[in-house]
Amino acid sequence: MASTKPLLSSSFHGNQIFLSPPTPKTTKCSKLLIPQSILNRRPSNTTLKNLPSQATLAALLFSSITPQQTLALDTINPPNAPPPVIQAEAPKPIPSPFSQNLLMTAPKPQTQSDIPDGTQWRYSEFLNAVKKGKVERVRFSKDGTTLQLTAVDGRRATVTVPSDPDLIDILASNAVDISVAEGDSGNGLFSFIGNLIFPFLAFAGLFLLFRRSQGGPGGPGGFGGPMDFGRSKSKFQEVPETGVSFSDVAGADQAKLELQEVVDFLKNPDKYTALGAKIPKGCLLVGPPGTGKTLLARAVAGEAGVPFFSCAASEFVELFVGVGASRVRDLFEKAKSKAPCIVFIDEIDAVGRQRGAGLGGGNDEREQTINQLLTEMDGFSGNSGVIVLAATNRPDVLDSALLRPGRFDRQVTVDRPDVAGRVRILQVHSRGKALAKDVDFEKISRRTPGFTGADLQNLMNEAAILAARRDLKEISKDEISDALERIIAGPEKKNAVVSEAKKKLVAYHEAGHALVGALMPEYDPVAKISIIPRGQAGGLTFFAPSEERLESGLYSRSYLENQMAVALGGRVAEEVIFGDDNVTTGASNDFMQVSRVARQMVERFGFSKKIGQVAIGGSGGNPFLGQQMSSQKDYSMATADVVDTEVRELVEKAYERAKQIITTHIDILHKLALLLIEKETVDGEEFMSLFIDGKAELFVA
Repeated sequence: MASTKPLLSSSFHGNQIFLSPPTPKTTKCSKLLIPQSILNRRPSNTTLKNLPSQATLAALLFSSITPQQTLALDTINPPNAPPPVIQAEAPKPIPSPFSQNLLMTAPKPQTQSDIPDGTQWRYSEFLNAVKKGKVERVRFSKDGTTLQLTAVDGRRATVTVPSDPDLIDILASNAVDISVAEGDSGNGLFSFIGNLIFPFLAFAGLFLLFRRSQGGPGGPGGFGGPMDFGRSKSKFQEVPETGVSFSDVAGADQAKLELQEVVDFLKNPDKYTALGAKIPKGCLLVGPPGTGKTLLARAVAGEAGVPFFSCAASEFVELFVGVGASRVRDLFEKAKSKAPCIVFIDEIDAVGRQRGAGLGGGNDEREQTINQLLTEMDGFSGNSGVIVLAATNRPDVLDSALLRPGRFDRQVTVDRPDVAGRVRILQVHSRGKALAKDVDFEKISRRTPGFTGADLQNLMNEAAILAARRDLKEISKDEISDALERIIAGPEKKNAVVSEAKKKLVAYHEAGHALVGALMPEYDPVAKISIIPRGQAGGLTFFAPSEERLESGLYSRSYLENQMAVALGGRVAEEVIFGDDNVTTGASNDFMQVSRVARQMVERFGFSKKIGQVAIGGSGGNPFLGQQMSSQKDYSMATADVVDTEVRELVEKAYERAKQIITTHIDILHKLALLLIEKETVDGEEFMSLFIDGKAELFVA
């Protein structure tokens, strides 16, 4: 028990207390600066002049000091020097700062009944002691089932911890120091806490995922964000700024005309509605890859000047069933609010394939999406003011309900450009490139039959790269020619090791192709011959195909027979020059081409008298898969024997024609082969001069 006799005599002046021992022998006293908060809190009828004890004074001072302040008590000489002012100091990492910073203080009395006895406390006793401030620190075990406590009087005890989720909050609110026993990184306590929190987080995550998959409200206060599955991912432009207009699109004049009418309808609707015309609800752009379907859509957006939505059909399909249909609804709701507007769906075959023709059941995500798309384009409520542009290179797999008038009223074919179209495309893609004066777009166009706009853009880019690699200031015709060969056959193998014997064999092989092709009537002229290895080929012979034949797709029987003879010219030249025992496998691709042409002539084109005008054999495979898997034979074994016999006769006839030409003009074959060995590359004009000098004549069957 603390003594009631005062340990100090004190005097109070303003906000300062002078403390001195009770005996007059001591000449020194101490002075404390009283915080203003204590002065405000003391009762009006209380003075600090006669404090009963130092403990009472310390209790009054300590109750008002914040954890960020400590008091320093210094001894002073009152008669001579003015007492120093006590300053607030920075916090020090000491558990009980007052016991070290105050001198001449009596110990604070402890009520022993507030702290349980023994080294093993009950959990309820532990909580009561914590709430009364009798526990200074706790140390949890690794598994979180027990803890060791340290009381304010220094005693230690052990407590068995139940599953109480509020324990950590209680300890923290009562300023108890918490630690975990050293070991396996203290996963015991964290596992204990994690077991309490994980179920809540799991249920909350599933709830959010369910709401988002159902297209819950986005934006502020909703469930928007990157997991907002039900929302459309289309890109919207109120004032389209694609940087592309119809003047930037070349080689697709007919498609531009069809789409210009749609743009004009949006700009001048009165001109059409006065005659009773209605704006088309949809335009489907159909064509091979690289012909400029997406480029045309961007041009429409730039020309029309109305709100424009663009998206890919694959964005509608997700893991969760119903998300695609929800995104289609969301897209058209946005579009209707901005009408009149244009919606562009790229690669629509990703969701628009024929229903019921795929693998699996008929209630999959893709079919739900196309059903919603059909309803939005032309359903019960109608869809006025929204024009849908779509692009695909597989119109054969699209659902018939999607292609009918009322949904896609127009099918615009964007085909490969012709000669004049390729010239204009080359001019567009040559902008900003330094071209030499010898570059002739007309000749380049004739050497690139079947090239699309993307192919021609790649050609000019490859030519520019080659010119830069060769440290040239301009792009000449040689760079364009080399770039063309690189695209068709692959890059040159400059470091390939080629012996003289192999070089000679390749030269005669390519000379045989060129010789037979040049002397066959109504066949394509030779453009270039090369024995430089490219890709998998040891040499190449380039022919310039007829533009009219390519565009029409009509091939005569004589042309196909000549094509087979030209393909066999390389093997025939090897046999004639090197003998049957020294031929190589270099003609393997030629044999595949000959066999394919001969079988098509018999089975599909009706060029066999024994089979007649009958197409036998059908294409197999699942159209939903987008490919022809195999050829299905729908004829008997007897008919199959006849087909095989006819194919063999056509091939043997082509072989005899090629052999007759080579043996007749063997001198020209030798000259051409020697020229190839010397120069490695011979162009068409130099090749034709050999025929003029040798007075060669066309083959007559």
